[in-house]
Amino acid sequence: MEEIIFPNQIRMFRRIRGITMKELADSLGISLSAVSKIEKGYRRLDTEQLEKISSLLDCPVEDLLVTETSSHPDIIASWEREKERRNKVNEGSGLKTLGAGLRYLRAQKGLTLLDVAKGAGLTLSVYHRIEMGQREVSEKEFSHIARALGYEEQDLQIQIYELDMAGNLQELKEAPMGKRKALCCPRGGYNDLPINRFIVRRAQGSDALVNVYGKKENDEVMLIDKAVPTGKVVCPSDLASSEEVYGVPYLTPTLGHFFSQKAVFIVDPTQSVQENDFALYYEDNTHARFVSVQGKAIEDQYALQLAPEKKIPLTLESGKKLHRVVLIIFP
Repeated sequence: MEEIIFPNQIRMFRRIRGITMKELADSLGISLSAVSKIEKGYRRLDTEQLEKISSLLDCPVEDLLVTETSSHPDIIASWEREKERRNKVNEGSGLKTLGAGLRYLRAQKGLTLLDVAKGAGLTLSVYHRIEMGQREVSEKEFSHIARALGYEEQDLQIQIYELDMAGNLQELKEAPMGKRKALCCPRGGYNDLPINRFIVRRAQGSDALVNVYGKKENDEVMLIDKAVPTGKVVCPSDLASSEEVYGVPYLTPTLGHFFSQKAVFIVDPTQSVQENDFALYYEDNTHARFVSVQGKAIEDQYALQLAPEKKIPLTLESGKKLHRVVLIIFP
């Protein structure tokens, strides 16, 4: 079985869920030392183990893999060195164009890496390396990937060629995952691994301006005054189709230190909030905090604030207090 060696957030979720290292070790049938190495990103982890950990910690596999700002610096440095080495090996091979094209088209369809990997019969790490331009693809594998993306083989080749000729893939080919300017958060969690988990949204002529509101009330709560915008931000017009869509600066790091303090969250109060969505939770008409919604069934849902950790019970009426985050923009 193909092995995965990605930096991860297993320790963070284990602590949030109140699960000990011994319990995790027992569930995997490995030693405490092995768990420690896994959590640090130093020990190899196969797909079966990753899925077991995901089940035990009650979170999607995608959420176990780290963002660039939340991992230990040594792990990020090691990963960057490995990416640089692989990029040099694959320079001029055409693999970067293929990978960027697959990434671009997957993002357009709102699919996760795991969706396409499973649909193509590949392990997560193999498909990730393909999208990173670090692995050759056989004809059979390409056929399976095309099917997983909803294309015929020839149509997929044409799509990638036309995107490349139009210059739409250049940014993806040049920049590693995690160094993108406009990122979209799809329903049900994230979709890019291991450094960044959002869909790329490129600026287009049809983009719209939306108002940004929000001032820091304290370390956890923001004051949202809809009468006084603090500025405007460019947002894709399909996401700004409702007049109720607005932006909020990330002033209070209550989702943990995953995002730059310069990030702007685009919020749509007309969309329903589901498990693993980010949202603004309004305590009253003007005071709100960033949360992650947990729990599949409405009656079991709660809002989770990570920094500091706080569980906020939700009721059937709480839906009116939750405004779904649909886009995260980094300047």
